[in-house]
Amino acid sequence: MRTNTFDSLKRATDIAVAGSGLVVLSPLLAGIAVAVAAKMGRPILFVQERPGRHGRIFKLMKFRTMADPDPGKDLVSDEQRLTNFGRLLRSTSLDELPTLINVLKGDMSLVGPRPLLIRYLGRYSPVQARRHEVRPGITGLAQIHGRNALSWEEKFTFDVEYVDNRSPLLDCRILWRTLVVVFRKDGISAAQHVTMPEFRGLTDDPEVTK
Repeated sequence: MRTNTFDSLKRATDIAVAGSGLVVLSPLLAGIAVAVAAKMGRPILFVQERPGRHGRIFKLMKFRTMADPDPGKDLVSDEQRLTNFGRLLRSTSLDELPTLINVLKGDMSLVGPRPLLIRYLGRYSPVQARRHEVRPGITGLAQIHGRNALSWEEKFTFDVEYVDNRSPLLDCRILWRTLVVVFRKDGISAAQHVTMPEFRGLTDDPEVTK
C-alpha cells in the first residue's frame, strides 16, 4: 500500500476509533476523573508538552497519577510522588485514556512511537530521530516487545523499524498484542525506576565516551 494511501486510511481509523472510544468510555472517564480529584485533588489531568510528527510540539494529556512535590513530606522524586491509586491507573493503562483526545485532534495516532520529552530532541542520533517521521502513538512496537523494561537503544530500534515497515496489518497486530501486554501488566517500569531512566543520548554509550 502506498504511504499516502496508508496515512489517509490510518488517520480515518484514528478519528473513528478515538471518537467512538471517547463516547463509549465516557462513564469510565468521568468515574476516574472524580476518583483522581478525590484522592489527589486538582488538576485532574497531567498535561505536558511533547514533540510530535516532525518535532511539532503538542500538549499530551493523561490522568494525573502523582501527588504535587512536597519536600516537607518527602514527596520529591517520581517514585515518592506516585500514589497507590496512580500505580493502579498506570498498571492498567487507564491513565492513558485522555490521550484519545490527542488522537482525535491529530497530535497522535493509535499506533506509533511513544512521544517522549522535548529535551531529548537534541540527544537523538540521526537514525533515532527518524522516529519523528510519523505521528507518535499510544502504543507501538516497543510497547509490545518489553515496554519500559527495554533499553533506550532497543526502544528506538523498534521505533525506526515501525517507521520503515508500517502497514494496516502491522497496526492491527500491535493493537492486539497491546491488549495482551496490558492484561498481563508486562514491562510497566524499568528496573529501579517508576517508568524509565533519563535518556542522555550518545553519552550513555560507553563506546562513544571512551
